[in-house]
Amino acid sequence: SLTVNAAGQTRKEKVILPSSLQGTKPNSIPNKKVEDPVAGKIKTSSLATTRQDLNGFHLIPPRVTFGVLKEGCTYATTVIMKNVGVNFSRFRVKQPPPCTGLRVMYTPGPVAGLEVELEIEIFAMVIEGKDTGGLKEVSHDIEILTETDTLLLPVKANIL
Repeated sequence: SLTVNAAGQTRKEKVILPSSLQGTKPNSIPNKKVEDPVAGKIKTSSLATTRQDLNGFHLIPPRVTFGVLKEGCTYATTVIMKNVGVNFSRFRVKQPPPCTGLRVMYTPGPVAGLEVELEIEIFAMVIEGKDTGGLKEVSHDIEILTETDTLLLPVKANIL
């Protein structure tokens, strides 16, 4: 119950449901609905009653924070892109501009009920010719274009 906790006592604060139960995906822009003439309607009762669409991707983690980086070094992390749909889906990554120092490496192709690893690489550089004497913040949203929507993966870093 949302009104009582596991011990049976009334809750003091409101329960925040995860986005997967709310039926929305954070940091995504839906594409125009395209009718797929090949894909049939799902008639299984357990799948027909869910509120969320049975297609699309989820990013794990939903955002990347590199922290404080040393200028002139290259850092990398992995983001898992999981296909939560029942059909295979395709995607492509719009590479960030070179001035950000970011690059996304992945294997293109369809994702059929599996997951794909995206390697996010950053070369820590300060573009301005002058010494700022502190941290320079790099912040960019990597666009991942899928068949159903455009996912935004926020990436942040501070360059020393």
